[in-house]
Amino acid sequence: MSQVYNWQLGRAMSYPHPEAHPKWQFAFCFNLNRCIGCQTCTMACKSTWTFSKGQEYMWWNNVETKPYGGYPQSWDVKILKLLEEANPGGQKWNNSIYEGKTIFEAAETHIGSEPERVLGYLPTDEEWRFPNIYEDSAVSKKGRPMVFDKKGASLPEHKTWFFYLARICNHCTYPGCLAACPRNAIYKRPEDGVVLIDQERCRGYRKCVAACPYKKSMYRPSTRVTEKCIACYPRLEGKDPQSEGRPMETRCMTSCIGQIRLQGLVKIAKDGSWVEDRYNPLYYLAKVAKVALPLYPQFGTEPNGYYIPPRWVPRNYLKQMFGPGVDHALDTYMVPDRELLAVLQLYRRAKEIIYRYEIKEGPKVFETEIHGKPFTMYNDTIIAYDKAEREIFRTQVEEPFYVRPNIHQNSI
Repeated sequence: MSQVYNWQLGRAMSYPHPEAHPKWQFAFCFNLNRCIGCQTCTMACKSTWTFSKGQEYMWWNNVETKPYGGYPQSWDVKILKLLEEANPGGQKWNNSIYEGKTIFEAAETHIGSEPERVLGYLPTDEEWRFPNIYEDSAVSKKGRPMVFDKKGASLPEHKTWFFYLARICNHCTYPGCLAACPRNAIYKRPEDGVVLIDQERCRGYRKCVAACPYKKSMYRPSTRVTEKCIACYPRLEGKDPQSEGRPMETRCMTSCIGQIRLQGLVKIAKDGSWVEDRYNPLYYLAKVAKVALPLYPQFGTEPNGYYIPPRWVPRNYLKQMFGPGVDHALDTYMVPDRELLAVLQLYRRAKEIIYRYEIKEGPKVFETEIHGKPFTMYNDTIIAYDKAEREIFRTQVEEPFYVRPNIHQNSI
C-alpha cells in the first residue's frame, strides 16, 4: 500500500497505487434543497447510455429517497456496517480530521475468504431490482417503523422527513473500483480525471462492483464486462453536435428541471490539491463558502461529487453522510451572503461548462432577519464565462416577473 494525501480526511491514508493526479478534475455540486425527485436526469442518462440489452438494470444516474431508499438497496448502510465491524467504535472525526479507517485501510485487517485490496461487497440480484424502492417514504416515528408522525413538522427540522439524493459516479480521486481491478482495466483520464473502464482489458471479475462503495460500477451480463458512468466525456471535450466546440455539461446535468445541478472542471496541482481559482463556481462553493460537501468522505475515495445538504433533515443524519462540515454549510446556506446568493443563480442557466463568474453589484432590494441573523438582498448581476473567456450568459439575483397580456383564450 502507498501513502497518499486525502484533503477531505485531513490526513494521509493507504491506497494500493502511488499518488498521481490529472491536470483538471471533473466535479459537480448538487443542491439537495431543490431536488423534486422528478427522475428527469435519470431518464436522460438512461435514454442516452443504458437502453441496450444487458443494461436493463443499469441506472448510472439515479435519485433515491433517503432515509429508506437506495440503489442498490441499502448500499450505504451495508458499507458503513462493514467499516464499523472492521474498526468498532473508531469511525470518528476529530474536528476536520478523520480518525477512523477508510475502505482501503479496513481491507488490510479484514479477515475474509480471500485477501482484498478494498473493503466491499457484491450486491445480490434482488438488491439491483428496485431503483425506486421506498420513493417518497418519510422516516417513521421513533421506535415505530413505517408509521407516520401525525404531529406535523416544523423547519428547520421535520419530525417526519425525507429527501431526494441524486447520484452519479463521483469520479473519485482515489477510486475504489480502480484500486480493486486485477486487470488494471480502470483508469483516470489525465486531462479531466474522468474514471473509465477499458472494455478490451476488462474480464468481468466484478472486483470493481464489490469495491466501489457507491455501487456505480455495474456488470453487464450480455457482454460479460463491467460498465459505468463516463461523465458524457464527448460533451466535456466539446465534440457534441450542439456544443459548437465549447465544453458542455453532461446529459443528466442539462436536463435537470429542479435546477439542482452545477458541473465543471477544477484545476488540480501536482500534490492533488485544488489550485486556487477564486471565481470558479465549484471552487467557491467547496473551498470558499464551504457549503458543498462530499458524499461519505469517510470511505476514503475523495469523491468529486459535492452536495449542499437539505436544511430540514436532522443534523446527526447529515453528518454521518457528509462529514463534520454540515453545521457550517447549512448555517451559511440558510442565511446566504451577497456572493453566495449570486452564485446560486448560475445553476441550470446554460448547457456550457462555467469556468469563471463575475459579479456586478446592483441596488439593495430587500432586508429582513432570518433565523435571528440579518439578511440583505441585492439585485446583483452575475456573468458566466466559458473556457475561452467568452460570455455564456448573465442573470440577476432578483428574477424577472412577467405578466402575460390578457389577449389569449386561456388567460386568467
